[in-house]
Amino acid sequence: MTFAALQPLADRAALFVALRQDALSAAADALGEHRWDADLAAGTLTFTADADPSRQLVARAHLIATIAPGPRSLLWAWAHPSGDAQGVAAQLQAYGNEHGIAELTAPEVPFPAEVSGDDDWIAQAAHTIGAVAVELTGRSPYYSAPVGNGTRAVFVLDAPLAPLTVADAVMALPRVLSGISLPDARTSVWDLARLAGWTLAWTDDAFSGADVSDATGTATFRFDEQARISGIESTLHAQG
Repeated sequence: MTFAALQPLADRAALFVALRQDALSAAADALGEHRWDADLAAGTLTFTADADPSRQLVARAHLIATIAPGPRSLLWAWAHPSGDAQGVAAQLQAYGNEHGIAELTAPEVPFPAEVSGDDDWIAQAAHTIGAVAVELTGRSPYYSAPVGNGTRAVFVLDAPLAPLTVADAVMALPRVLSGISLPDARTSVWDLARLAGWTLAWTDDAFSGADVSDATGTATFRFDEQARISGIESTLHAQG
């Protein structure tokens, strides 16, 4: 567990986030061996192929927060010297004000006293914050960047990735679901449809299934008695 009050927001977005991170990884991996560079002044994050520097993936990057082991704290970008008080991260502050979540409204949030705050914990915390940012801003994917001395910066990206379609999700979900845990799969499927801009309809009053659809087709998620995803059926349209 990282920041307990924020975890439910990250959990809600978990399925959509996993699919968007998978798409970013695929796009970056297509470059082969590559490096990344952040330009805060320009507001960009660039992935560049080592073998051919002309091959790049350039994304508009919005700083959300930094997480540092020295002060053992998270600093929101709207309060950061390199951040923007009116930038994308301010949407998280606004949500915190509306819903009374102190961890989103305090400029700096200390690590929980009982955690180690080591590299692994900070990396996991960065993933939590990235998922929260996707949930509350609707922008995706996110990127967690090591910036020195154990500190990580979390960005949400406006990346040149195709919008997530039902057809794309159906292809990726067997791989993606094997690598994540969904505390509330029904809510995660609902939120996937919301964030992706799909249509969702529950199959019955018991919420034992959900149909999601867009122009590329329809997928039906089935849930077992523990509300876990037990199966996915799809009908996809031929794409011209």
